[in-house]
Amino acid sequence: MGGDFGPHVTVPAALQALASNPQLKLLLVGNPETISPLLANQNAELLSRLQIVPAEHVVSNDARPSQAIRSSHGTSMRIALDLVKSGKARACVSAGNTGALMGLAKLMLKSIEGIERPALMTVIPNLKQQKTVVLDLGANINCNSRMLVQFAIMGAVMAEYVVGVANPRVALLNIGEEESKGLDNIREAAITLRNIPTINYIGYVEGNELLTGKTDVLVCDGFAGNVTLKTMEGAIRVILSLVKSPDGQQKQSSWLMKLFKMKIVKKWLLRQITKRFGHLNPDQYNGATLLGLRGIVIKSHGAANEHAFKAAIDQAIQAIEKQVPDRIAARLDAVLPKSE
Repeated sequence: MGGDFGPHVTVPAALQALASNPQLKLLLVGNPETISPLLANQNAELLSRLQIVPAEHVVSNDARPSQAIRSSHGTSMRIALDLVKSGKARACVSAGNTGALMGLAKLMLKSIEGIERPALMTVIPNLKQQKTVVLDLGANINCNSRMLVQFAIMGAVMAEYVVGVANPRVALLNIGEEESKGLDNIREAAITLRNIPTINYIGYVEGNELLTGKTDVLVCDGFAGNVTLKTMEGAIRVILSLVKSPDGQQKQSSWLMKLFKMKIVKKWLLRQITKRFGHLNPDQYNGATLLGLRGIVIKSHGAANEHAFKAAIDQAIQAIEKQVPDRIAARLDAVLPKSE
């Protein structure tokens, strides 16, 4: 029940998820006094599949991860993760403190054998009307070559079983396509990936091709991935906002702006751009999966709206249905040397 807007976003999103998934059952972990009024006068059938699990405290958004972990007992985040650990829940979806969620999840659920550190992963749409798996998005600022290889294997599993791509193409994010470009860890990871026959490694991809669909899996360290994704999301939001509300953005009375402000032209242009690029709206793919854990954890944007938070819940459902942790464990066991 965390995030910037708390239960006022997560509760309506939960109800939407229940309405669209007849088999779904949800546990809402948080303060009952805050959650219960938001459930008043709701559909009885939906409420029969929803249970409130009381939690006295929350992890604040500005808490340092180490401090948050030490004082996490009794918080909604820790209780939710404990429900996954005990098997009472199949997945945890949180819009709370990212660092605390990653630290607590790794501490409580443990990493899959063969994974040094879990990675944040999301699936983004591209201009070919397909999808690209991108990881790491911020869980690990510094990554050695082994971790990048592990991310590539996990990403390939996601692309194959969740996105539905046979023999997915895997690439490393780099500052150029030449083999000599990039940091040592990237070049070393490239050498390893080229020698794994079950990985369809295609080489380096630059940031300007993130949305082109050139690769099915894009692998990078958490620093580069986080900056790349947020830059892309920010640019898309600015473009969509300019199209939807150009008034006040530019005061010059150019003939183009005058034409654009004509209602019929504005509506037509909005329809065309929404039809062509609306699927790139970040709200459509909110939710990053913390891959590499023995349980399923989804991190939603803290500022997510109802639609976006429901998208994160949908990701959790999909990860459960596709048995993501088990498939990753099986692939690692088949691909990596036992010493790793």
